[in-house]
Amino acid sequence: MRRTLKSHLPRADEALMEAAFAGVFGAIFGSFLNVVAYRLPRHESLLGPASHCPACEEPVKPYDNVPILSFLLLRGRCRSCSATISPRYPLVEALTGLLCAGAVLAHGSAASIALSVALILIVVPAALIDVEHQIIPNSLTALGAVLALVLGLALDPSGEPTRLIAGAAGGGFLLLAALAYPGGMGMGDVKLAGVMGLFLGSAVAPAIFIALLAGALLGGAILVRRGVQAGRKTKVPFGPFLALGAVTATFVGTDIVDLYVHHFL
Repeated sequence: MRRTLKSHLPRADEALMEAAFAGVFGAIFGSFLNVVAYRLPRHESLLGPASHCPACEEPVKPYDNVPILSFLLLRGRCRSCSATISPRYPLVEALTGLLCAGAVLAHGSAASIALSVALILIVVPAALIDVEHQIIPNSLTALGAVLALVLGLALDPSGEPTRLIAGAAGGGFLLLAALAYPGGMGMGDVKLAGVMGLFLGSAVAPAIFIALLAGALLGGAILVRRGVQAGRKTKVPFGPFLALGAVTATFVGTDIVDLYVHHFL
């Protein structure tokens, strides 16, 4: 028993170190995702100018640009003008870090880890942009499609046919929904669903189901709160629900598919 425990300790320590590294990487990348979510829908360059305070336009010093920590040390205010810094920035950094760390702990292969982390880095800014601007930029979904194909072919070529079919099925399903209910969702949602399939494979099915269920629950709550007429006029972006479904499927999507196959088919 002692030998068994000792043999597992190095692997456990290694997994924790990898998860910690992924968490730091995710938080750092989350800081960049904040920039993407702000600049991309405004058609601004992601490379320059450097990050600056939107109130006084003073460039942010490198030591004030450390994810999460700088926000806490500055107490949520700009060092130059004391303007309030939105708490969304550290929250996105922390969330991205936690999701990336979780992806490392949840998956055992390099291919599944890489595909999961890449998907997380795509759906986070997609959700943020859709909430604020009700769009999902084509450049973001195009980048996601390219990343999914490159990572899939490089790390798991045997699984690529399944992911291609899933991408077509996921995008096609939402395309039919968009055509059946014009105005209910946009083509950006359709493209994002297709990209999710390219990353998730068969797990895109529970991802879309979770998105539809969450969207229906929120829609029902809005109808109850505001009334049927006012509720129907309320626009609710679907991108965040797709992001929720994608993240959930990243961790348990395969388990849900296996459960369904073994117990219902």
